[in-house]
This record gives sequence, structure tokens and C-alpha cells, in this order.
Amino acid sequence: MPAPGQAQAPAPREPPGDAAAAVGARFRRLADDEWAWRLREFPRLASRAGDRRFDDRLERMDRASRADRLQHQKASLAALGALDVAALSSADRVDHAVLLHQLQLEHDEAALGGELMPIDADQSFYAYLTELWREQPLDSADDVERHLSRLAAIATYFDDHIELLQEAVERGVMPPAVVLAGREACLRPVAAATRGEDTDFHRALAPQWARWPDLAARAARLIEAQVIPAYRRLLEYLRRDYLPLGRAGLAARELPDGEAFYAARLRGFTTQALTPRQVHEIGLAEVERIGAEMRDLQRECGHAGSPAGFVEALRRDPRHYARDAEELLARASWIAKRVDAVLPRYFGRLPRQPFGVQPVPEALAAHYTSGRYVGAAPGGRQSAIYWVNTHALESRALFSLPALTLHEAMPGHHLQFALMAEDESLAPFRRFDHSLSAHTEGWALYAEFLGLEMGLYRTPFEAYGRASYEMWRACRLVVDTGVHMFGWSREQAQRMLREHTALSAHEIVNEVDRYIGWPGQALSYKMGEIRLRALRRGLESRAAAAGQDFDLRDFHDKVLSLGPMPLPVLQQVLGDADR
Repeated sequence: MPAPGQAQAPAPREPPGDAAAAVGARFRRLADDEWAWRLREFPRLASRAGDRRFDDRLERMDRASRADRLQHQKASLAALGALDVAALSSADRVDHAVLLHQLQLEHDEAALGGELMPIDADQSFYAYLTELWREQPLDSADDVERHLSRLAAIATYFDDHIELLQEAVERGVMPPAVVLAGREACLRPVAAATRGEDTDFHRALAPQWARWPDLAARAARLIEAQVIPAYRRLLEYLRRDYLPLGRAGLAARELPDGEAFYAARLRGFTTQALTPRQVHEIGLAEVERIGAEMRDLQRECGHAGSPAGFVEALRRDPRHYARDAEELLARASWIAKRVDAVLPRYFGRLPRQPFGVQPVPEALAAHYTSGRYVGAAPGGRQSAIYWVNTHALESRALFSLPALTLHEAMPGHHLQFALMAEDESLAPFRRFDHSLSAHTEGWALYAEFLGLEMGLYRTPFEAYGRASYEMWRACRLVVDTGVHMFGWSREQAQRMLREHTALSAHEIVNEVDRYIGWPGQALSYKMGEIRLRALRRGLESRAAAAGQDFDLRDFHDKVLSLGPMPLPVLQQVLGDADR
């Protein structure tokens, strides 16, 4: 069976006959059964997909449950591999390629130790639990009852993870110490609370408590009796038995089966059959190309000195930084509304679901990236959220805010994910899956580039901020492979970003630690954007050669309507379009 980077692309013609129909029926049954299994195994996925049956529970992460999942994934991969893919319809071949990628990614994470490292510099199994309320509707008393049962499951969820982390210690599958330092901090506010009412779990549901005061009292008792003690147990375990054992090295290749682990991550996050050296060289070439553009933009900004001197001047100039959190949030909101004003010129289909702008929660902000998209469960009364990090305002340059907004909100992640969730023509395992990050993050980086054509960078400084953001993603290709395969130090990685981007010192430290702790993920963005822009150029050239106008709006709608897929499959689908 092919690896994710070698997913089988759709063949050019539909196969006829009863045998082909039988293969298609067998594949669709397999896909339906796989989706039903996922919903049972991962209740939060079910909630995000609008399935209310499992809103009262969390996934089990004990050793037995994980072993059962690995066996299921092996069996499902074998069943997919046994199908005659050439006998499938073109639509089913795309679905087959996506499902194959998803299953291979999940299998490799379990088989090669990735799931034994659920804490890194960017995220952890516990960091977002105070945001659980966003993942399910809370519009009735029954909804809230189910949510309280889910909160009660946190105790078992943490105990399962303590077992998992202990297994990781015993097997020597440990993240680098540098990315574990301080990552227990977001547990402290809950662990230190003495009353349920004093936790974010309770405060987040203030509108519900106004409607159902009896549930408010029950929730407070539950949090005090079960959730707070669980937080204290986990915090004590991490401090005493886990965090002090982080490994001294940085490279993924130093892990047991480390080279195989990183190769699988590279395939999974790029969806392409590339070597680390190839990705590294692509990154270096992009750094050189974008650097020339940044030097031109520097001159447009009126600075004739060195690039390093220009970046230092930008960092010292108070005009480029918000005076308080409200100003930063207001600026982000204003940019988002300026995007709205021109979207219909570039997109024919827009989602019904709105999004709001909010600060990154305080408990996460110190180690968090500059912004993030947070989706909302379908069928509820919640909007999606564009989080903007208001921590360390001196590190949040306003000239980079248009690019960040285009990436995280519109026409980046919100446009793509909201349209996916609303598109019932997509198979559910595709509508609600975000694992194809080469496509999704590639699209969001493409959205930053599209902002140039949309006229959303109003000054040379904002255009420079966009170019710096693109440079940042190019540097990721160099840094991620450099750290995990070619012996780069943390300082060497930080220097790469210091010398080539306008990121602040605070952002550079957080970003490099993110790449150290999350091997391979940083490769998604630029590799995906490179392929998307190349596909667009190819279609533009084809239209010109045929004496036709290229319809950019139609191109965007087509890419989004297809849903995320491995990049080679996307190239095949778009390459065959309109032939």
C-alpha cells in the first residue's frame, strides 16, 4: 500500500461494469464503518462533527485502548490496500486516498511513538480542556448535563495519560527538556482553586447558569470533587516524575526508531515523497528568493541600511505596536471587516457560520503563537473564533497583523473549515478532519499571498510584514529538518529566524521551541503553498495557451469545494479539470 506521500491519484476514466460497482460499494462500506468507529473512539471528534451521542465522554488513552486502536488501524489499512483502486470511480479514488492518508498517519503515530509525546511547546492533552465548552452545543439543560458528564471524565482521562506518560518514560520516548519547561503552568489555576466557581470550567458557562441555577450548583460540586483533584494529581506527577526527565538532545532522529519516525512525520505533514535533504534545499532556495523581495520592500519603506538594521528599527518604533490589548484586538477586527468587503470578488461561495475575535486565553498565552483559529461545533449557537495573542504586546507587530488575519480567519482557515463543515457532499471523514495540513496550512499561507491581489496590504510596511511571514514559513523548512536530521542547535535555529525575518525575540523563542517539540508539522505550510501557487500558475498558462481568460474566483471555489486531500491527488484532480 502507498505511504501518505505516495497516495494514489485518480485515474483519468471511470471503470465500467458490475465488478467496479461492487468494489465501490465495498469501499464505501469500509469508509462508513471506519467513520462510525472513529466517532465511538473519539467522542470529541463526534461532538465537533455534530454527533450528539457521545457528548458525555472523553476518549480513553489507557494502554489497552491504545493497543486495540493500533490493531484496528492495521486491519483497516490492510482492507484498504486489498481494494482494486483502479476499479473505483474518480470520486471514490479521491476519498480512498484521503482515508488512506488519515489511517497511515494515525497508525504511524501509534506505532512509532508519536502518541507517547502528548506534551510539546505548542500544545498538550490538557491545555485546551477549559475550552471544552466550545466543542458541543449547550443550548438545553440536557446539553449541559452531558457536558458535566464530560467534565467528570477528566479524572479518568488524566489517569490514562499518566499511564501513557509513564510508558513513555520506560521506553525512552521523551520530548526535549527545553520544550517541557514551564508547560505545566496552565494546570496551576485549576489545581490551585478551592471552589468550582473559581475555575474557567465554571465561569465559561455563566449564560447557562443564569438559566439553570441548579445545574450551576451541581457543576461547582462536581468540579470541586473530581476535576480539581485530578488537576492536582496530574500536576504533581508532571513535576515529580515526568518533566525532570526530558531528554537533553533536540533531534527526532535521537528517539527510538527516530529516523523512521521523522520520515513518517515528513510524509504525513507534506503528503509528498520527499527526503529531509530535499525539503531543506527547497527551504534554502525560498529563503534566497523571498530575501530579495524583502530587500526591495525595505527600500520602499524608506530604509537604505542593512536588513538587520531595518528590522531593529522596526522593533524599536512604537508606531508599529499596540498600546494595549484592546487596540490590538480592534485592529485585528477592523482588518477582518476590510477583508469581508472584498471577498465576493474572489470567492463565489462563502460560509454561513460567522467568527469572532478574542484574545488567546491567559493560561496559554505566554508560550502560544501569535494567533490561532478555533472552530465551533455545527448545529450550536457558537461562532468560530480567531484568537489573537495579546501577551507581550511589544512582540506583536501591527505590520504583520494583516497577514495573520488573512491566514487564521478569512480567506484562510475560517473560510476553508467552515465551508467544509457545511458541505454535505463531502464524506464525513473528510468534512471534519483537519489532518491534511499540507493542504489546509498551505491554503492559509496562500491566503496571505492572495491579500496582495486583494489590496489588503495598504503600506509598504504591511507588505514587508507579509513577506516576513512568508520568509518565516520558508525558514521552517530549513530549521525543522536542520534540528531533527542535520544536528542544528536551538541557537542555530533561532539565529536563522533572527537573521531572515522580522519576528520579535519572544516569537522566535516560542516558534523554535514549537518546531523542536512538534517534529515535521512546520513543513506543512510552505510545501502546501508552493504546490497551490504552482497549480494556479499551471492553470493560468493553460488558459492563456487556449486563448481563454483564467477565472480566479472559479479556481478558488473549486479548490475549496474539493476539500483537503494529499497534494499529489489535488494536482491530479485540478490537472484533469476541464480536459
